[in-house]
Amino acid sequence: MHTVAKSMDEFIASYLKPIEENWQPSDLLPDSTKPDFIDDVNEIQSLAKELDDDLLAVLIGDTITEEALPTYEAWLMNIEGIDQENRSGWTQWVRAWTAEENRHGDLLNRYLYLSGRVNMRQMETSTQHLINDGFDLQTANDPYRSFIYTSFQETATNLSHRRVAVHAKNSGNKQLAKICGFIANDEARHASAYKDFASRIFELDTSEMMLAFEDMMKKKIIMPAHYLRESGGKISELFNHFSDAAQRTMVYTTHDYIDILKSLLKEWDIENISSLNDRAEKARDYLMALPNRLQRISERIKIPQEKYKFSWILT
Repeated sequence: MHTVAKSMDEFIASYLKPIEENWQPSDLLPDSTKPDFIDDVNEIQSLAKELDDDLLAVLIGDTITEEALPTYEAWLMNIEGIDQENRSGWTQWVRAWTAEENRHGDLLNRYLYLSGRVNMRQMETSTQHLINDGFDLQTANDPYRSFIYTSFQETATNLSHRRVAVHAKNSGNKQLAKICGFIANDEARHASAYKDFASRIFELDTSEMMLAFEDMMKKKIIMPAHYLRESGGKISELFNHFSDAAQRTMVYTTHDYIDILKSLLKEWDIENISSLNDRAEKARDYLMALPNRLQRISERIKIPQEKYKFSWILT
């Protein structure tokens, strides 16, 4: 990996965005120094009352996921072949990515606090549990598997935030729509970067990257919030309820999982990659057949229609 990482330094650095050009959470929230601050908060709370409980639960779960950022940075910095002591292209990327992502949790947390609909202590407890429990994405510290994971997960995160934005806009909540839209745009840029990083590795180490792709899809891409739980709850128990809420609101569904896989197969031109060894050829065959197989499985999945009562949401 060291040789691959070195060859990518300049490539990775090209995706960094100057901090002065970034939006900040305060740009999108009421200004507490202004006379109309209370009126602005009242408007947020009035519109928040109209949010469906499932959609609010998804928004809170997304916020908790964003705020578990220390876990993600530690994982990315521990990837094999990464020299943390030097400011290489990769370490610059991870730090810049972390700094950009940090705004997402800050913004959503403040919005939910102002909304008046959230039991902040319960949400904060879930956040602390998620950071404390960590996660197992089944990538170990392998760079190839990690890039497959981030390409998939950042695409899914972009989709989730964008769908919440659409729901908010349709209900007349323009401010929340704008908030989620700004975050979704960041996630889209990050997803594009990771997918380009992966494309570069496919060029440099084709067969091994194909085998990594197959391995990750066989294991299934697990979302970072997989260990999500409420106070006193068991690890992963709450994630199923969160996932059901996302399915009911159509924010993120099993069909989206399949569509993201299809988009990656197309993005990396998996069907037409040449110079594969025998094992990688078989891996490619597996990957190309996987969307149809997952589609058949998804048709048998039934989502519970009864809403779960999340402790995060005030009644």
